[in-house]
Amino acid sequence: MSEKDYYFTIDASGSAEVKDRGSKFIAYAYPVKTVDEFKLRLNEIKKEHPKATHHCFAYRIGLDGNHFRVSDDGEPSGTAGRPILGQIDSKQLVNTTVIVVRYFGGTLLGVPGLIQAYKSAASLVLQTVPLVQKIVELEYRIQFDYTMINEIMLVIKQFQIRVISQELQLFCSIHAGISKNKIEQALYKLQNLQNVEVKKME
Repeated sequence: MSEKDYYFTIDASGSAEVKDRGSKFIAYAYPVKTVDEFKLRLNEIKKEHPKATHHCFAYRIGLDGNHFRVSDDGEPSGTAGRPILGQIDSKQLVNTTVIVVRYFGGTLLGVPGLIQAYKSAASLVLQTVPLVQKIVELEYRIQFDYTMINEIMLVIKQFQIRVISQELQLFCSIHAGISKNKIEQALYKLQNLQNVEVKKME
């Protein structure tokens, strides 16, 4: 399997806490697939910690890994978001966000101290959640006549195709996730069946 056939992410959330010279850093890790999902999580944290001095974060979303954002939320530039993202990247994670809440303890930590504190909090929280390896899937719509259902279900079973949703009436439609490394054989089998139409979904 080549690297592009699978990716690493987390599928559970977790939290961890680090203290440094009176300041408290509480880190939260969440699996997120969209920016909207991330915003919901951030709003939840802000409601939970309204008195926190900073709500810093980083996320990397999408299997190509190109979609990311970091925020220092008022901390000196580069001291919070980047170190958090660094921890996500060191584990090659995508569809993951880490949000670190800071309660200021009265002592300034300085730039190196802040970088270390945010890095430690992010590293710690990512140790509390299981990392999972997932197969890259491509989504297809399979449309077919009801008489073909047995043949279709055989192919689905044979290639461990994930059924995302289905409508099984006289004319049937299945929204399916097919593993990238099985795509050629699966499509070959499906396209050789009679009255079956397979379309890639955008």
